[in-house]
Amino acid sequence: MSELRVTSLTKSFDGQPVLHGVDLSVEKGTLLALLGPSGSGKTTLLRVLCGFERADGGTVEIDGVRVAGPGVHVPSEARRIGYVPQEGALFPHLSVADNIVFGLPRAQRRARYRVDELLALVGLPAAYGERAPQALSGGQQQRVALARALAPSPSLVMLDEPFSSLDAALRIETREAVATALAATGATAVLVTHDQSEALSLGREVAVLWQGRLVQMDTPEAVYRRPVSRELASFVGDAVIVPGSVIPGDSTHVRCQFGTLPIACSIDAGAVDVMIRPEQIRITDDGEVHASVEKVVFYGHDASVMLRSDAGSHVLQIRVAGHSYPRVGERVALSVEGDVVVYPGI
Repeated sequence: MSELRVTSLTKSFDGQPVLHGVDLSVEKGTLLALLGPSGSGKTTLLRVLCGFERADGGTVEIDGVRVAGPGVHVPSEARRIGYVPQEGALFPHLSVADNIVFGLPRAQRRARYRVDELLALVGLPAAYGERAPQALSGGQQQRVALARALAPSPSLVMLDEPFSSLDAALRIETREAVATALAATGATAVLVTHDQSEALSLGREVAVLWQGRLVQMDTPEAVYRRPVSRELASFVGDAVIVPGSVIPGDSTHVRCQFGTLPIACSIDAGAVDVMIRPEQIRITDDGEVHASVEKVVFYGHDASVMLRSDAGSHVLQIRVAGHSYPRVGERVALSVEGDVVVYPGI
């Protein structure tokens, strides 16, 4: 499989910029999750990488070969990219096997080249090759779409929100099968998604696109635990943000309503906003902050608890284990576990 290099990529539609100088690097064999809210430019970036759209500026290189740049636009069919769209887009008049070999040379189509192997790779029995796509579940159809994308041994695999139309249980099962298949082939892949849990659980690296700009690219843990902005913190999971101040002479601690807390990255003294993940806030016997329970939403494995803090009457959201959540009206003491992230005060 190949590596992908994107440099200063720009794209506009009708004079409206959509991509603003995007720089992106995906190493061989890596699954990169490209995360961003709707309208951030994710699909446009994917379409430019695939060659479906022509870049306005910048370059795209696949395994050292430039496929887009000044005076260069290699057509999509010549880029050797496997593409899995949102709905799978299988041909209903062809069998599963014929769908898988559709993009191969005629002799390989007739021989149904590697069909059994590819079905096994995506976790489906060989007998499914004779079925019509509409006889399969949505998750099975997405696996067939991946098998079709892998059939020509592409340089890269691009997945455009391939699990968005599936229900929750099927989505988890299907994405695990897809991740296993990609890992088994050593594929270099880019997964476009707006689902934070999907990006964090599947991507070896996560790149966050925000209003057409790549604002952070790092490991899933770093993107979640140390987001570069308040907005990103609230997008990648839930965030509790409270005012605080960095202690003069000690750039590694911040003072806020939860007491003195360690900071993940040091910052100059002054007023700041403190970002705490809900699961860091614990109900304890000796916490420095007291609050009243206003609402509990039970999810089974855990529960979301809304609290009104005595300190400044802030409303806080925390997450607790499903077997030990407090009751509405109960008074509790709170403490924070682990370090926190701070942003300069506005």
